[in-house]
Amino acid sequence: MAGRSALVPPVCGDMKAVVKQAVSRGISMNTTKAYAILFMLGVMAGPAGAAFAAEATADSSVDVNLTPQEIAEKEARKACKVDICKALRTKDASGDIACHVIKSWRKEQLVKLVGKLKVTWPYDGAHCSTDLSIKRDDLARAMMEPKVEIEFQKHTVTCTIVSEKKGVTEFKFDLTPKVTFENGKATKAHANWGKVEAPTLIKSAMWTATAADNTVNLLSGTIVDEVNDFVSRRCDEVKDQWAAQH
Repeated sequence: MAGRSALVPPVCGDMKAVVKQAVSRGISMNTTKAYAILFMLGVMAGPAGAAFAAEATADSSVDVNLTPQEIAEKEARKACKVDICKALRTKDASGDIACHVIKSWRKEQLVKLVGKLKVTWPYDGAHCSTDLSIKRDDLARAMMEPKVEIEFQKHTVTCTIVSEKKGVTEFKFDLTPKVTFENGKATKAHANWGKVEAPTLIKSAMWTATAADNTVNLLSGTIVDEVNDFVSRRCDEVKDQWAAQH
């Protein structure tokens, strides 16, 4: 599927296992830290695996009073979530889904998230966006066919991070996720990281991290869990909205 946001969050426990696995495979700890941060931004921004994580970080955020911008972002993600859930649950295969997904994080939210991975967040806030494009037919097939591999469209996630010393830094990365479904449940996934555009130091770490995942697919289990959680629990949260459109 194209463009996600996002897509980390209830999967920090899984990420600890990913870090250990990465180290056991000889990937340096510095690279693993960059890899964990990249993963969290990628999944939360636009769904590594399938744009199913558009609102995946809602209950992992620090409890705060939302700003008008944050409220607007949340409502936009909810509309996208309802559209995706309608296609998944009603098997409506007509047309495409298109959403512009935006997610901002405050420093305290990111510190809390990466702190669970024993990783230090060295910046202030972050902001990610992506244009999500998904074929409803792909979602319907994922739910109805006994076994099917869905290759979603490539999407580009654009993020900015802020630090007092270096100001605003922008980076971009591409994803072309593949997810295997069996009887309506995700069983295997591959993020398929693509081009990375970033300042030299960030790009080097991100390229190494994404290349490592493309080779050994460390994130498959985490993506599978995120997709299945979205299809079940998170779609139940907005059932009244998507059912009313059916």
